Amino acid sequence: MTTSTDTSTGTGTDSSAGPAARGPERLVVIGGDAAGMSAASQARRLKGPDELEIVAFERGRFTSFSACGIPYWVAGDVAERDELIARTPEEHRARDIGLRMRTEVTEIDPDRGRVRARDLDSGTESWTSYDKLVIATGARPVRPELPGMDADGVHGVQTLEDGQALLDTLERTTGRRAVVVGAGYIGVEMAEAMIKRGYEVTVINRGREPMATLDPDMGRLVHRAMEGLGITMVNDAEVTELLTGDDGRVRAVATVDAEYPADVVVLGIGVRPETALARASGLPLGEHGGLLTDRSMRVRGYENIWAGGDCVEVLDLVSGQERHIALGTHANKHGQVIGSNVGGDYATFPGVVGTAVSKVCDLEIARTGLREKDAHRAGLRFETVTIESTSRAGYYPNASPMTVKMLAELRTGRLLGVQIVGREGAGKRVDIAAVALTAGMTVEQMTMLDLGYAPPFSPTWDPVLVAARKATAKIRATAGRPSPRTS
Repeated sequence: MTTSTDTSTGTGTDSSAGPAARGPERLVVIGGDAAGMSAASQARRLKGPDELEIVAFERGRFTSFSACGIPYWVAGDVAERDELIARTPEEHRARDIGLRMRTEVTEIDPDRGRVRARDLDSGTESWTSYDKLVIATGARPVRPELPGMDADGVHGVQTLEDGQALLDTLERTTGRRAVVVGAGYIGVEMAEAMIKRGYEVTVINRGREPMATLDPDMGRLVHRAMEGLGITMVNDAEVTELLTGDDGRVRAVATVDAEYPADVVVLGIGVRPETALARASGLPLGEHGGLLTDRSMRVRGYENIWAGGDCVEVLDLVSGQERHIALGTHANKHGQVIGSNVGGDYATFPGVVGTAVSKVCDLEIARTGLREKDAHRAGLRFETVTIESTSRAGYYPNASPMTVKMLAELRTGRLLGVQIVGREGAGKRVDIAAVALTAGMTVEQMTMLDLGYAPPFSPTWDPVLVAARKATAKIRATAGRPSPRTS
C-alpha cells in the first residue's frame, strides 16, 4: 500500500497542507448516494467550476440509487437493476463533479481540513484537502455477531450489490424455503418479495408484532394479513444461531425454542447511522449515534462541515426530541439544503414528523407522528381512538376496509400521531395527518379540513376526519366539555 498527497485537483497546492489558498474553493463530499450527490448537484447549480471545485468519494460501484426499491427489484416488480439508478457516475462527472468510485474515506482531519481516502482496487491512499466538507456516509445494516451470520446464502439488502448477490443466490438455489430475520419495513417487504418468487416464507421477529413502527394493536393487523398470505410469523423470538451444512451454506435459523429450515436467509433487522469516521474525528454525535447538525445541516461546532442523510439525527417536530430516521425522502432534502448553503444561498431543514408508508402485497401500512410509547417517552398525556372505515363510499364498488388510529394530546387536543392499515387507498391518506402535524393542528381543527370528496375516492367523511371527530369528542369528554356540533 502506498500513501501520497493529492495534487490532482487543480489548486496548485500540496493538498496535504490544508485547504487551498488559491483557485476555486474545494468541496469534498463523502458518500455518493442521495444526500451526498444531491448536495453536490445543488452546489454545482449555484457555483460553476471556476468558483467551486467538487470532489466526491464513493466506496461502492453505484451512485444515486434507490435502496428503497431493492425489495421490488428482487420481487420482479422492477425488471432491471439500472431502473433504480437516478444518475450514473458518468452523468455526475459530466456536470463537473469529480467523482471517485470505489474509493473509501478512512480518516477526517478537521484541524487541517483534509480527508484520507483509499482506492479499494489499487490500495493506494492519498490526502485531499477541503475548504468545505459534506459527510453523507449513510447507515449500516444491523448484523448481529452470531454463529453462521457470514455463511453462504445469508443476505442483507442495503446496496445494489447486495440485491444482485441475493438474486444470484436465488438463481442457483434449488430449495424454496426463505427465512426473513426482522419484521420492520425491509423485513416485511422482503417477505413479500420471497412470496412473489414462490418461496415458503418464515419471518422471525423479536417484537410482539411485526412493524415496530406501529403500536402493537395496529401491528397485529399486519400480522394477520401476512399469515393470510401464507407467511409464517414467529414473534417474540430471538435468533441465536444460523446453522450451516457441510458445504458451508446456511440450512436453518435457530432461536431459543426452535429451528426453522432455510435455503436462503434475508436480514431485515434495521440500520444504524454510519458514523465511525465522524466519531473517530471527534464530531458531535447524538443519543442514537447520528451526527448532530443545526437547521442548516451544518455539524454543530464546525463552520465548514455539513452532514445529511441516514448518518444524522433530526428534530422531531412533534416530540421536540432528536431522532434517527433513515429515509431517502429526508436524505434528498438534506442534500438540497446543504448544497444551497455550500453554494452561497441559504436554506434550512426544519425537522420531521416521522411519516412512512409501506405495503405487504395489497395491504398498505402507514404511520406519522408518535406511537404510544413515543408519547409516553416525551412525557405527554394523551388519548387514543381507533376507527374502522372504507376507502370509498360504502355503496361504491370495490370499497376496501381500513383501520385508523389517532393520538391526541389530552390538554390541548393537538394531534400527536396517526397509524393506518388497510387496502387500496389507505396508505397515502397518512399525508393528511403529516400536514396537520407539521402545522401543529388540533384534532378539532382537523374535523373541518376541506378534503376532496367523490364516491370513488372517499366516504362523505374521510376516514382520517372520522378519527379526528372521535378524538375531539374523547378529548372534550375527558375535559368535561360538551362536544362541538359538527353536523
